[in-house]
Amino acid sequence: MGKEITLAVIIVGDDSASRVYVDGKKRDCAEIGIKSEEHALSADTTEQELLALIDSLNARSDVDGILVQLPLPKHINAQNVIMRIDHQKDVDAFHPINVGKIMVGNFSFLPCTPAGVMELIKESGVSIEGKECVVVGRSNIVGKPQAMLLLHENGTVTICHSRTKNLADVCRRADILVVAVGKSRFITADMVKDGAVVIDVGMNREDGKLCGDVDFESVKEKAFAITPVPGGVGPMTRAILMRNTVTAAKLR
Repeated sequence: MGKEITLAVIIVGDDSASRVYVDGKKRDCAEIGIKSEEHALSADTTEQELLALIDSLNARSDVDGILVQLPLPKHINAQNVIMRIDHQKDVDAFHPINVGKIMVGNFSFLPCTPAGVMELIKESGVSIEGKECVVVGRSNIVGKPQAMLLLHENGTVTICHSRTKNLADVCRRADILVVAVGKSRFITADMVKDGAVVIDVGMNREDGKLCGDVDFESVKEKAFAITPVPGGVGPMTRAILMRNTVTAAKLR
């Protein structure tokens, strides 16, 4: 491209999981030649101070992508922060303009985790078209955009959540099951169809070890393909972030 690509990452407070994620992103940037610029703010930073920093990064021509690490301290409204990022630098694809583009299928960026899930499904060799796809979880970050991406690939999509009746029955219909609920080993083997593709987006800590939302050991015996935790969706999420940052630089 003939120019240096720069990703600005903002982290507020001292959440240990957020620090791990940010450090991982810095390593990824270094590996592929993207300049990573970290802005580490104290937990008592005000919302106005954070918004002012975002304004300054929006205005800088040498900054291609902006990422604010979530979650934020409770006194800061995350939606206000997301709205403030220039949608052309929004490499997380959380801004309402980018979300709207995903809805109509005319997007520049895709949310990193759902896009990573799509790559994993494609790598499994399974076609999404015509398949029963079940997404467990309806967050704005994963569940909702994941459903839209599966729909764009002609999957028949069901979104499940905490008030879904007969959840196990719905999950058993799935040819492709994507789970993002934040509950350790929530999906068990009796909830999974033989030969299904199972994508575990969960990242939970249990007895000091990381585990997903799927009971991996029992479900792997039934699944055609299944992602581990750690080492499955996480690396793909970070890879898509790098791709989005390069895309942002090209668009600008």
